[in-house]
Amino acid sequence: MLDFLSLGISETTSNKLRQQGLSTPTPIQKQAIPMILDQKDVIAQAQTGTGKTLAFVLPILEKIRLNDSNVQALIVTPTRELALQITDEIEKLILEVEGVDVLAVYGGQDVEKQLKKLRRNVQIVVGTPGRLLDHIRRKTIDLSQLRFLVLDEADQMLHIGFLDEVEDIIRQTPKSRQTMLFSATIPAEVKKLARKHMRNAEYIQVEKTQGPAQTVEQIGIHTVDRAKQSTLIQLIEAHRPFLAIIFCRTKRRVSKLYGALKSNGFKCDELHGDLSQTKREQVMKRFRDADIQLLVATDVAARGLDVEGVTHVYNYDIPEDSESYVHRIGRTGRAGTTGMAVTLYTSEDRPELDKIEKELNVRIDKQNLGNAQKALGITKEKEGMSEAKPKRTNFKGRKSKISSGSNSRSTKRTDESKTTRTGKFNESKNKTWTGRKDSDDKSKSRNRRESMTTRTSNALEKGKVASTKSAGRKTNKGR
Repeated sequence: MLDFLSLGISETTSNKLRQQGLSTPTPIQKQAIPMILDQKDVIAQAQTGTGKTLAFVLPILEKIRLNDSNVQALIVTPTRELALQITDEIEKLILEVEGVDVLAVYGGQDVEKQLKKLRRNVQIVVGTPGRLLDHIRRKTIDLSQLRFLVLDEADQMLHIGFLDEVEDIIRQTPKSRQTMLFSATIPAEVKKLARKHMRNAEYIQVEKTQGPAQTVEQIGIHTVDRAKQSTLIQLIEAHRPFLAIIFCRTKRRVSKLYGALKSNGFKCDELHGDLSQTKREQVMKRFRDADIQLLVATDVAARGLDVEGVTHVYNYDIPEDSESYVHRIGRTGRAGTTGMAVTLYTSEDRPELDKIEKELNVRIDKQNLGNAQKALGITKEKEGMSEAKPKRTNFKGRKSKISSGSNSRSTKRTDESKTTRTGKFNESKNKTWTGRKDSDDKSKSRNRRESMTTRTSNALEKGKVASTKSAGRKTNKGR
Protein backbone atom coordinates (compact mmCIF):
# COMPACT_ATOMS: atom_id res chain seq x y z
CA MET A 1 0.00 0.00 0.00
CA LEU A 2 1.34 3.41 -0.99
CA ASP A 3 2.14 5.91 1.72
CA PHE A 4 3.25 9.55 1.55
CA LEU A 5 6.89 8.59 1.93
CA SER A 6 6.74 6.41 -1.19
CA LEU A 7 5.22 9.34 -3.13
CA GLY A 8 8.32 11.43 -2.44
CA ILE A 9 7.22 13.29 0.67
CA SER A 10 9.92 13.65 3.34
CA GLU A 11 9.93 11.49 6.43
CA THR A 12 9.49 14.55 8.67
CA THR A 13 6.34 15.67 6.84
CA SER A 14 5.04 12.09 6.60
CA ASN A 15 5.35 11.74 10.38
CA LYS A 16 3.43 14.99 10.89
CA LEU A 17 0.66 13.70 8.63
CA ARG A 18 0.59 10.44 10.57
CA GLN A 19 0.18 12.38 13.80
CA GLN A 20 -2.86 14.05 12.22
CA GLY A 21 -4.30 10.63 11.40
CA LEU A 22 -3.31 10.76 7.72
CA SER A 23 -1.24 7.77 6.64
CA THR A 24 -2.74 6.71 3.30
CA PRO A 25 -2.89 9.15 0.35
CA THR A 26 -6.22 9.71 -1.40
CA PRO A 27 -6.54 8.92 -5.15
CA ILE A 28 -6.02 12.56 -6.17
CA GLN A 29 -2.92 12.78 -3.96
CA LYS A 30 -1.47 9.55 -5.39
CA GLN A 31 -1.70 10.90 -8.92
CA ALA A 32 -0.96 14.60 -8.45
CA ILE A 33 1.96 14.58 -5.98
CA PRO A 34 4.47 12.69 -8.18
CA MET A 35 3.59 14.85 -11.21
CA ILE A 36 4.01 18.10 -9.29
CA LEU A 37 7.29 16.92 -7.79
CA ASP A 38 8.35 16.19 -11.38
CA GLN A 39 7.75 19.91 -12.13
CA LYS A 40 4.84 19.31 -14.52
CA ASP A 41 1.86 21.62 -14.96
CA VAL A 42 -1.24 19.84 -13.68
CA ILE A 43 -5.00 20.14 -14.23
CA ALA A 44 -6.67 18.08 -11.51
CA GLN A 45 -10.39 17.40 -11.45
CA ALA A 46 -11.82 15.82 -8.32
CA GLN A 47 -14.85 16.28 -6.15
CA THR A 48 -14.70 18.36 -3.01
CA GLY A 49 -13.60 16.48 0.10
CA THR A 50 -11.12 14.25 -1.77
CA GLY A 51 -7.93 15.81 -0.39
CA LYS A 52 -7.11 18.29 -3.17
CA THR A 53 -5.47 20.75 -0.76
CA LEU A 54 -2.71 18.40 0.38
CA ALA A 55 -2.27 17.24 -3.21
CA PHE A 56 -0.65 20.58 -4.06
CA VAL A 57 0.52 21.77 -0.63
CA LEU A 58 2.75 18.76 0.09
CA PRO A 59 4.86 18.86 -3.10
CA ILE A 60 5.20 22.65 -2.88
CA LEU A 61 6.58 22.35 0.66
CA GLU A 62 9.06 19.72 -0.57
CA LYS A 63 10.32 22.08 -3.28
CA ILE A 64 10.31 25.35 -1.34
CA ARG A 65 13.71 26.97 -0.89
CA LEU A 66 14.25 27.67 2.79
CA ASN A 67 15.49 31.14 3.73
CA ASP A 68 14.76 32.49 0.23
CA SER A 69 13.00 35.75 1.05
CA ASN A 70 11.04 35.92 -2.23
CA VAL A 71 7.42 34.87 -2.64
CA GLN A 72 7.88 31.42 -4.15
CA ALA A 73 4.33 30.02 -4.12
CA LEU A 74 0.99 31.72 -4.70
CA ILE A 75 -2.32 29.96 -4.07
CA VAL A 76 -5.39 31.81 -5.38
CA THR A 77 -8.83 30.95 -3.95
CA PRO A 78 -12.34 32.32 -4.59
CA THR A 79 -13.20 33.02 -0.93
CA ARG A 80 -11.66 34.24 2.30
CA GLU A 81 -12.80 31.17 4.21
CA LEU A 82 -11.04 28.81 1.79
CA ALA A 83 -7.87 30.93 1.92
CA LEU A 84 -7.88 30.63 5.72
CA GLN A 85 -8.45 26.87 5.58
CA ILE A 86 -5.50 26.32 3.25
CA THR A 87 -3.29 28.62 5.32
CA ASP A 88 -4.20 26.66 8.44
CA GLU A 89 -3.22 23.37 6.75
CA ILE A 90 0.15 24.81 5.70
CA GLU A 91 0.84 26.25 9.17
CA LYS A 92 0.36 22.81 10.72
CA LEU A 93 2.98 21.34 8.39
CA ILE A 94 5.59 24.12 8.70
CA LEU A 95 5.40 24.28 12.47
CA GLU A 96 8.94 24.09 13.84
CA VAL A 97 10.38 24.50 10.32
CA GLU A 98 12.77 27.44 10.09
CA GLY A 99 13.02 29.57 6.95
CA VAL A 100 9.49 29.25 5.56
CA ASP A 101 6.38 31.27 6.35
CA VAL A 102 2.85 31.60 4.96
CA LEU A 103 0.42 34.52 4.83
CA ALA A 104 -3.29 34.70 3.99
CA VAL A 105 -4.35 37.91 2.23
CA TYR A 106 -8.02 38.70 1.77
CA GLY A 107 -10.49 41.54 1.90
CA GLY A 108 -11.96 42.66 5.20
CA GLN A 109 -8.67 42.23 7.05
CA ASP A 110 -6.45 45.10 8.22
CA VAL A 111 -4.03 45.83 5.37
CA GLU A 112 -1.37 47.10 7.79
CA LYS A 113 -1.23 43.73 9.55
CA GLN A 114 -0.67 42.02 6.22
CA LEU A 115 2.02 44.55 5.26
CA LYS A 116 3.81 44.03 8.57
CA LYS A 117 4.06 40.28 7.98
CA LEU A 118 5.07 40.73 4.34
CA ARG A 119 8.05 42.80 5.47
CA ARG A 120 9.28 39.78 7.45
CA ASN A 121 9.62 37.82 4.19
CA VAL A 122 6.94 35.30 3.31
CA GLN A 123 7.57 32.39 0.95
CA ILE A 124 3.95 31.24 0.48
CA VAL A 125 0.98 33.55 -0.09
CA VAL A 126 -2.64 32.35 -0.07
CA GLY A 127 -5.27 34.89 -1.09
CA THR A 128 -8.35 36.04 -2.91
CA PRO A 129 -8.03 37.78 -6.30
CA GLY A 130 -9.19 41.24 -5.21
CA ARG A 131 -6.84 41.67 -2.26
CA LEU A 132 -3.92 40.09 -4.16
CA LEU A 133 -4.31 42.67 -6.94
CA ASP A 134 -4.46 45.41 -4.30
CA HIS A 135 -1.07 44.32 -2.95
CA ILE A 136 0.38 43.95 -6.44
CA ARG A 137 -0.65 47.52 -7.30
CA ARG A 138 0.76 48.79 -4.01
CA LYS A 139 3.97 46.88 -4.90
CA THR A 140 3.83 45.17 -1.52
CA ILE A 141 3.78 41.71 -3.13
CA ASP A 142 6.37 40.96 -5.79
CA LEU A 143 5.65 37.89 -7.92
CA SER A 144 8.63 38.25 -10.25
CA GLN A 145 10.43 35.31 -8.59
CA LEU A 146 7.35 33.10 -8.25
CA ARG A 147 7.95 29.40 -8.84
CA PHE A 148 4.54 27.84 -8.10
CA LEU A 149 1.06 29.11 -9.00
CA VAL A 150 -2.06 27.26 -7.81
CA LEU A 151 -5.60 28.14 -8.88
CA ASP A 152 -7.85 26.35 -6.39
CA GLU A 153 -11.59 25.94 -7.04
CA ALA A 154 -10.86 27.45 -10.46
CA ASP A 155 -14.35 26.84 -11.81
CA GLN A 156 -15.92 28.84 -9.01
CA MET A 157 -13.47 31.72 -9.33
CA LEU A 158 -14.53 32.14 -12.94
CA HIS A 159 -18.18 31.41 -12.17
CA ILE A 160 -18.42 34.34 -9.76
CA GLY A 161 -16.65 36.74 -12.11
CA PHE A 162 -12.96 36.69 -11.18
CA LEU A 163 -11.65 35.89 -14.69
CA ASP A 164 -10.18 39.37 -15.34
CA GLU A 165 -8.55 39.51 -11.89
CA VAL A 166 -7.04 36.04 -12.31
CA GLU A 167 -5.67 37.02 -15.73
CA ASP A 168 -4.14 40.19 -14.25
CA ILE A 169 -2.46 38.19 -11.48
CA ILE A 170 -1.06 35.61 -13.89
CA ARG A 171 0.46 38.37 -16.02
CA GLN A 172 2.55 39.45 -13.00
CA THR A 173 4.19 36.02 -12.72
CA PRO A 174 7.16 34.68 -14.74
CA LYS A 175 6.43 32.27 -17.60
CA SER A 176 8.89 29.82 -16.09
CA ARG A 177 6.52 29.14 -13.16
CA GLN A 178 4.86 25.78 -12.56
CA THR A 179 1.06 26.09 -12.74
CA MET A 180 -1.48 23.85 -11.01
CA LEU A 181 -5.22 24.09 -11.51
CA PHE A 182 -7.55 22.24 -9.15
CA SER A 183 -11.30 22.13 -9.64
CA ALA A 184 -14.38 20.00 -9.00
CA THR A 185 -15.62 20.68 -12.54
CA ILE A 186 -13.85 21.70 -15.74
CA PRO A 187 -16.20 23.91 -17.78
CA ALA A 188 -15.25 25.55 -21.08
CA GLU A 189 -13.92 28.77 -19.44
CA VAL A 190 -11.49 26.78 -17.27
CA LYS A 191 -10.25 24.81 -20.30
CA LYS A 192 -9.67 28.06 -22.18
CA LEU A 193 -7.74 29.55 -19.24
CA ALA A 194 -5.61 26.41 -19.01
CA ARG A 195 -4.76 26.39 -22.71
CA LYS A 196 -3.70 30.02 -22.49
CA HIS A 197 -1.50 29.90 -19.40
CA MET A 198 -0.30 26.29 -18.94
CA ARG A 199 2.44 24.31 -20.70
CA ASN A 200 1.71 20.72 -21.75
CA ALA A 201 -0.39 20.22 -18.66
CA GLU A 202 -1.06 16.73 -17.35
CA TYR A 203 -4.77 16.08 -16.85
CA ILE A 204 -5.94 14.11 -13.81
CA GLN A 205 -9.55 13.04 -13.36
CA VAL A 206 -10.28 10.99 -10.27
CA GLU A 207 -14.01 10.62 -10.91
CA LYS A 208 -15.39 9.76 -14.34
CA THR A 209 -18.42 11.93 -13.70
CA GLN A 210 -18.53 15.43 -12.34
CA GLY A 211 -21.41 14.62 -10.08
CA PRO A 212 -21.62 14.59 -6.29
CA ALA A 213 -20.13 11.90 -4.08
CA GLN A 214 -21.98 8.59 -4.09
CA THR A 215 -22.10 8.63 -0.30
CA VAL A 216 -24.59 11.52 -0.39
CA GLU A 217 -28.28 10.64 -0.44
CA GLN A 218 -30.07 13.11 -2.73
CA ILE A 219 -33.72 14.02 -2.28
CA GLY A 220 -35.98 16.62 -3.90
CA ILE A 221 -39.02 17.91 -1.98
CA HIS A 222 -41.79 19.52 -4.00
CA THR A 223 -43.33 22.60 -2.37
CA VAL A 224 -44.45 26.15 -3.11
CA ASP A 225 -42.38 29.22 -2.29
CA ARG A 226 -44.71 30.49 0.44
CA ALA A 227 -44.54 27.11 2.20
CA LYS A 228 -40.75 26.70 2.03
CA GLN A 229 -40.08 27.91 5.57
CA SER A 230 -42.55 25.57 7.22
CA THR A 231 -41.44 22.69 4.98
CA LEU A 232 -37.78 23.24 5.88
CA ILE A 233 -38.56 23.45 9.60
CA GLN A 234 -40.48 20.16 9.50
CA LEU A 235 -37.63 18.48 7.61
CA ILE A 236 -35.04 19.71 10.10
CA GLU A 237 -37.16 18.49 13.01
CA ALA A 238 -37.52 15.10 11.31
CA HIS A 239 -33.90 14.66 10.21
CA ARG A 240 -32.30 16.17 13.33
CA PRO A 241 -28.97 16.92 11.62
CA PHE A 242 -25.85 17.22 13.72
CA LEU A 243 -24.67 20.14 11.59
CA ALA A 244 -26.42 21.43 8.46
CA ILE A 245 -25.79 24.11 5.83
CA ILE A 246 -28.82 25.75 4.23
CA PHE A 247 -28.22 27.48 0.89
CA CYS A 248 -30.16 30.49 -0.39
CA ARG A 249 -29.58 32.39 -3.63
CA THR A 250 -29.44 35.91 -2.20
CA LYS A 251 -28.20 37.65 0.94
CA ARG A 252 -31.69 38.99 1.56
CA ARG A 253 -33.23 35.52 1.55
CA VAL A 254 -30.45 34.27 3.84
CA SER A 255 -31.23 36.97 6.42
CA LYS A 256 -34.98 36.40 6.18
CA LEU A 257 -34.67 32.63 6.64
CA TYR A 258 -32.14 33.06 9.45
CA GLY A 259 -34.62 35.28 11.31
CA ALA A 260 -37.42 32.71 10.87
CA LEU A 261 -35.30 29.81 12.11
CA LYS A 262 -34.01 31.81 15.06
CA SER A 263 -37.55 32.80 16.08
CA ASN A 264 -38.45 29.10 16.03
CA GLY A 265 -35.76 28.35 18.58
CA PHE A 266 -33.08 26.82 16.36
CA LYS A 267 -29.40 27.37 17.13
CA CYS A 268 -28.37 29.00 13.86
CA ASP A 269 -26.45 31.83 12.23
CA GLU A 270 -26.04 33.42 8.79
CA LEU A 271 -23.06 33.73 6.44
CA HIS A 272 -22.97 36.11 3.48
CA GLY A 273 -20.85 38.79 1.84
CA ASP A 274 -22.30 41.74 3.76
CA LEU A 275 -20.84 40.52 7.06
CA SER A 276 -17.53 41.92 8.24
CA GLN A 277 -14.57 39.55 8.17
CA THR A 278 -14.49 39.46 11.97
CA LYS A 279 -18.14 38.47 12.09
CA ARG A 280 -17.66 35.80 9.40
CA GLU A 281 -14.78 34.27 11.32
CA GLN A 282 -16.84 34.27 14.52
CA VAL A 283 -19.74 32.54 12.75
CA MET A 284 -17.46 29.88 11.28
CA LYS A 285 -15.81 29.24 14.65
CA ARG A 286 -19.22 28.74 16.28
CA PHE A 287 -20.23 26.36 13.49
CA ARG A 288 -17.00 24.35 13.63
CA ASP A 289 -17.28 24.12 17.42
CA ALA A 290 -20.92 22.96 17.02
CA ASP A 291 -22.18 25.86 19.11
CA ILE A 292 -24.75 26.35 16.35
CA GLN A 293 -26.55 23.58 14.50
CA LEU A 294 -27.61 25.36 11.31
CA LEU A 295 -25.67 27.69 9.01
CA VAL A 296 -27.73 29.67 6.50
CA ALA A 297 -25.45 30.83 3.68
CA THR A 298 -25.10 32.09 0.13
CA ASP A 299 -23.16 30.05 -2.45
CA VAL A 300 -20.18 32.37 -2.54
CA ALA A 301 -19.79 32.72 1.23
CA ALA A 302 -19.79 28.96 1.84
CA ARG A 303 -17.62 28.05 -1.16
CA GLY A 304 -15.03 25.43 -0.34
CA LEU A 305 -15.88 25.17 3.37
CA ASP A 306 -14.63 21.98 4.96
CA VAL A 307 -16.33 21.46 8.32
CA GLU A 308 -16.29 18.12 10.07
CA GLY A 309 -19.69 16.82 11.08
CA VAL A 310 -21.91 18.36 8.38
CA THR A 311 -24.52 15.64 7.99
CA HIS A 312 -27.09 17.54 5.89
CA VAL A 313 -27.23 20.16 3.16
CA TYR A 314 -30.53 21.86 2.36
CA ASN A 315 -30.99 23.72 -0.92
CA TYR A 316 -33.65 26.18 0.19
CA ASP A 317 -33.38 27.76 -3.26
CA ILE A 318 -32.55 25.54 -6.21
CA PRO A 319 -28.94 26.01 -7.44
CA GLU A 320 -28.36 28.11 -10.54
CA ASP A 321 -26.66 25.26 -12.40
CA SER A 322 -25.18 21.80 -12.03
CA GLU A 323 -21.76 23.12 -10.96
CA SER A 324 -23.30 25.04 -8.06
CA TYR A 325 -25.25 21.91 -7.11
CA VAL A 326 -22.04 19.85 -6.95
CA HIS A 327 -20.28 22.45 -4.80
CA ARG A 328 -23.23 22.91 -2.47
CA ILE A 329 -23.85 19.30 -1.60
CA GLY A 330 -20.11 18.64 -1.51
CA ARG A 331 -20.17 20.20 1.99
CA THR A 332 -21.48 16.85 3.26
CA GLY A 333 -20.41 13.28 2.57
CA ARG A 334 -16.76 14.33 2.66
CA ALA A 335 -13.83 11.91 2.79
CA GLY A 336 -16.08 8.86 2.39
CA THR A 337 -18.62 9.73 5.11
CA THR A 338 -22.34 9.60 4.45
CA GLY A 339 -24.55 12.64 4.09
CA MET A 340 -27.94 13.84 2.87
CA ALA A 341 -28.73 16.62 0.40
CA VAL A 342 -32.31 17.92 0.23
CA THR A 343 -33.43 20.30 -2.53
CA LEU A 344 -36.70 22.19 -2.15
CA TYR A 345 -38.22 22.88 -5.57
CA THR A 346 -41.41 24.39 -6.93
CA SER A 347 -43.23 23.45 -10.11
CA GLU A 348 -41.48 26.36 -11.82
CA ASP A 349 -38.10 24.95 -10.65
CA ARG A 350 -38.72 21.47 -12.09
CA PRO A 351 -37.07 22.14 -15.50
CA GLU A 352 -33.90 23.37 -13.72
CA LEU A 353 -33.86 20.29 -11.50
CA ASP A 354 -34.29 18.01 -14.52
CA LYS A 355 -31.39 19.81 -16.23
CA ILE A 356 -29.14 19.26 -13.20
CA GLU A 357 -29.99 15.54 -13.21
CA LYS A 358 -29.30 15.25 -16.93
CA GLU A 359 -25.97 17.11 -16.86
CA LEU A 360 -24.66 15.20 -13.84
CA ASN A 361 -26.21 11.87 -14.86
CA VAL A 362 -27.75 11.45 -11.41
CA ARG A 363 -31.22 10.68 -10.15
CA ILE A 364 -32.67 12.84 -7.40
CA ASP A 365 -35.45 11.02 -5.54
CA LYS A 366 -38.45 13.35 -5.77
CA GLN A 367 -41.02 13.40 -2.99
CA ASN A 368 -43.62 15.66 -1.49
CA LEU A 369 -43.46 16.50 2.21
CA GLY A 370 -46.01 13.83 3.13
CA ASN A 371 -44.02 11.05 1.47
CA ALA A 372 -40.79 12.32 3.03
CA GLN A 373 -42.38 12.30 6.48
CA LYS A 374 -43.81 8.83 5.92
CA ALA A 375 -40.35 7.55 5.00
CA LEU A 376 -39.07 8.89 8.31
CA GLY A 377 -41.87 7.32 10.33
CA ILE A 378 -43.93 10.51 10.66
CA THR A 379 -47.69 10.19 10.08
CA LYS A 380 -50.48 12.72 9.77
CA GLU A 381 -53.69 12.12 11.66
CA LYS A 382 -57.02 13.87 11.50
CA GLU A 383 -56.48 15.66 14.79
CA GLY A 384 -53.40 17.41 13.40
CA MET A 385 -49.76 16.44 13.07
CA SER A 386 -48.55 13.49 15.14
CA GLU A 387 -44.90 12.47 14.95
CA ALA A 388 -43.51 9.04 15.62
CA LYS A 389 -39.90 8.83 16.66
CA PRO A 390 -37.75 9.74 13.64
CA LYS A 391 -35.26 7.19 12.38
CA ARG A 392 -32.46 9.77 12.44
CA THR A 393 -31.50 10.86 15.93
CA ASN A 394 -28.39 12.85 15.20
CA PHE A 395 -29.40 15.90 17.18
CA LYS A 396 -31.03 15.62 20.57
CA GLY A 397 -32.61 18.81 21.69
CA ARG A 398 -35.60 20.03 23.65
CA LYS A 399 -38.53 17.62 23.98
CA SER A 400 -42.15 18.42 24.82
CA LYS A 401 -45.10 16.19 25.58
CA ILE A 402 -48.48 17.34 24.28
CA SER A 403 -51.49 15.61 25.72
CA SER A 404 -54.93 16.00 24.22
CA GLY A 405 -58.29 15.64 25.94
CA SER A 406 -61.90 15.89 24.79
CA ASN A 407 -62.44 19.35 26.30
CA SER A 408 -58.95 20.79 26.78
CA ARG A 409 -55.39 20.73 25.49
CA SER A 410 -52.37 21.09 27.76
CA THR A 411 -48.62 21.12 27.29
CA LYS A 412 -46.37 19.36 29.81
CA ARG A 413 -42.62 19.66 30.05
CA THR A 414 -40.57 16.57 30.61
CA ASP A 415 -37.45 16.72 32.74
CA GLU A 416 -35.38 16.52 29.59
CA SER A 417 -37.00 19.65 28.13
CA LYS A 418 -35.87 21.95 30.93
CA THR A 419 -32.52 22.51 29.26
CA THR A 420 -31.15 22.68 25.76
CA ARG A 421 -28.39 20.28 24.96
CA THR A 422 -25.10 21.48 23.61
CA GLY A 423 -21.88 19.62 23.37
CA LYS A 424 -19.07 18.31 21.25
CA PHE A 425 -19.08 16.15 18.16
CA ASN A 426 -18.88 12.47 19.02
CA GLU A 427 -16.60 10.94 16.41
CA SER A 428 -18.44 7.67 16.11
CA LYS A 429 -20.13 6.09 13.12
CA ASN A 430 -23.46 7.54 14.17
CA LYS A 431 -22.96 11.23 14.77
CA THR A 432 -24.64 12.32 17.97
CA TRP A 433 -24.99 15.47 19.96
CA THR A 434 -23.45 14.77 23.37
CA GLY A 435 -21.83 16.57 26.24
CA ARG A 436 -22.76 19.33 28.63
CA LYS A 437 -26.19 20.79 29.36
CA ASP A 438 -26.54 24.57 29.30
CA SER A 439 -29.48 26.34 30.90
CA ASP A 440 -31.62 28.14 28.36
CA ASP A 441 -32.62 31.71 28.92
CA LYS A 442 -35.87 31.52 30.89
CA SER A 443 -37.81 33.98 28.77
CA LYS A 444 -36.74 32.29 25.52
CA SER A 445 -37.63 28.88 26.91
CA ARG A 446 -41.03 30.11 28.06
CA ASN A 447 -41.76 31.82 24.73
CA ARG A 448 -40.73 28.75 22.83
CA ARG A 449 -42.96 26.43 24.88
CA GLU A 450 -45.87 28.82 24.46
CA SER A 451 -45.22 28.98 20.72
CA MET A 452 -45.13 25.19 20.47
CA THR A 453 -48.36 24.94 22.46
CA THR A 454 -50.12 27.49 20.27
CA ARG A 455 -49.02 25.82 17.03
CA THR A 456 -50.07 22.40 18.27
CA SER A 457 -53.42 23.64 19.57
CA ASN A 458 -54.15 25.38 16.25
CA ALA A 459 -53.33 22.22 14.34
CA LEU A 460 -55.54 20.16 16.62
CA GLU A 461 -58.44 22.64 16.48
CA LYS A 462 -58.51 22.43 12.69
CA GLY A 463 -59.19 18.70 12.87
CA LYS A 464 -62.29 18.96 15.07
CA VAL A 465 -62.49 15.18 15.25
CA ALA A 466 -61.59 14.50 18.86
CA SER A 467 -63.01 11.21 20.08
CA THR A 468 -62.79 9.05 23.14
CA LYS A 469 -60.10 7.01 21.40
CA SER A 470 -57.92 10.07 20.97
CA ALA A 471 -58.65 11.53 24.39
CA GLY A 472 -55.62 9.95 26.03
CA ARG A 473 -53.31 10.03 23.07
CA LYS A 474 -49.92 11.62 23.61
CA THR A 475 -47.64 13.01 20.96
CA ASN A 476 -43.91 13.25 21.46
CA LYS A 477 -42.25 15.99 19.55
CA GLY A 478 -38.40 16.12 19.76
CA ARG A 479 -35.85 18.44 18.49
